[in-house]
Amino acid sequence: MTTELAMLATMLAVVVLSSFAASLIPGRPIPEVVFFVAAGAALGPHCLGVIHASQGLALMSRLGMGVLFLIAGNDLDLRELAGRAGRHGAVCWAICMALAAAATALLDLGLSMAGSAAFAIALTTTAYGTLVPIMRDRELGGTAVGGVIESYGAMGELLPVVAMSIMLSPTRSMGANIAVLVGFVVVCVMVARGGERARNLGGRLVRFLSDNAETSSQALLRATLLLLVALLALAAALDLDAVLAAFAAGFILRRVLPPEQGKGLLAKVEAVGNGLFIPVFFVYSAMDIDVAAVGANPALLATFVALLLLVRALPVGLCLRAFPETRDMPAGEKVSAALYCTMALPLIVALTEAAVGAGAMPSAMASVLVCAGALSVLVIPALTNISRVAISASPVEAAQRIAASPETARQIVHEHHERLREAEHAFHTERAELRREGVRLSAADYLARAEELRERHARELRRIHKQNKHEIDELRESRRK
Repeated sequence: MTTELAMLATMLAVVVLSSFAASLIPGRPIPEVVFFVAAGAALGPHCLGVIHASQGLALMSRLGMGVLFLIAGNDLDLRELAGRAGRHGAVCWAICMALAAAATALLDLGLSMAGSAAFAIALTTTAYGTLVPIMRDRELGGTAVGGVIESYGAMGELLPVVAMSIMLSPTRSMGANIAVLVGFVVVCVMVARGGERARNLGGRLVRFLSDNAETSSQALLRATLLLLVALLALAAALDLDAVLAAFAAGFILRRVLPPEQGKGLLAKVEAVGNGLFIPVFFVYSAMDIDVAAVGANPALLATFVALLLLVRALPVGLCLRAFPETRDMPAGEKVSAALYCTMALPLIVALTEAAVGAGAMPSAMASVLVCAGALSVLVIPALTNISRVAISASPVEAAQRIAASPETARQIVHEHHERLREAEHAFHTERAELRREGVRLSAADYLARAEELRERHARELRRIHKQNKHEIDELRESRRK
């Protein structure tokens, strides 16, 4: 017990320091989870050996994963996912999966069918559960990019979870896995409908949970944790992936609770999860990363990062350009949405953990994939910043103008250089203004909110013009008097 408490204290100390380190980077483009994973790898038995496997910490880690994906499941609106944007997100994921399967086959990694499936699924994932709080913190919820993430990103997390449950059970055939999965879904739907019916009919237990939601007993929060743990236990008994159980718990809560009560409960769940369990999940899961194995296979590390961009980001960008509801989005918003949808680290951690547990993937390869997921989160902000500069400079337009009239090449280059300088000044000015309001603006956020920020500037200019006009009118009136 003393050893476990000491390890937990160490983990929480590095969590606090990791959060502080993430806050020091301008715009906070790198999520905290990258620092958590790095800290877990450094503290693990393959490096410093400060933390090691423990039943108590393993249970806390599993609960952290459960809370993380419960929050993601609660944010999924199945009616929206069944709409046109959701269907297009599912089509996009299917395209990504086909490309990932082809790329995995070409790599000839020597894995079993289940291992190859796990590798391919990892290339198509989106960390929607991690993106939800990032979107909220960066005020992206009402933007076009936020809408894309809610459809394409949600499908990029939900469908891989379903695929994991079908492909990664070592004890049953695929047909049996599908049957068990369908049975589990039916049970969850019945629980959701039963809870919704009980809420509508009322009753002593329902009134107790509602009346004591804000008292010291926190009855509703306790019932939520009961639901999560019960579904995790059921999934373990049925040999299903724990992520699916957590998603189901979030789905049930969304169906059963009224919206206002659900928001209040979710805030408490996020406080409990983000304060303790979720950081422990990332640090403890990263403990098994073999740094030496990663260093011994740099080619696979670089290949996986490149494939994440080619198999996930590129198809998302092309689909946004092809489908009618997103075709007219500005190029910057498409780039921002595609790169956000490529952030996959948390689900890669859960996926590789399940694949190693099922014997479908060696732990050395899992270490490489988790590190590649973390590296991709470092690469994506740099690519976003390059894209922001390229969009501002409009190099394709400049090349077309120069090809049409080569004699004016110097003037054209000068014009585009001035346009780039103006865009850079606007970006840094906007970042400074928002920082004074407590909002951190990264390059991806700037691309995502470009239209909103332009409208904000226009409103501010109109306000200043109106104020100046009012002051001039008052001055003229005073002079006449």
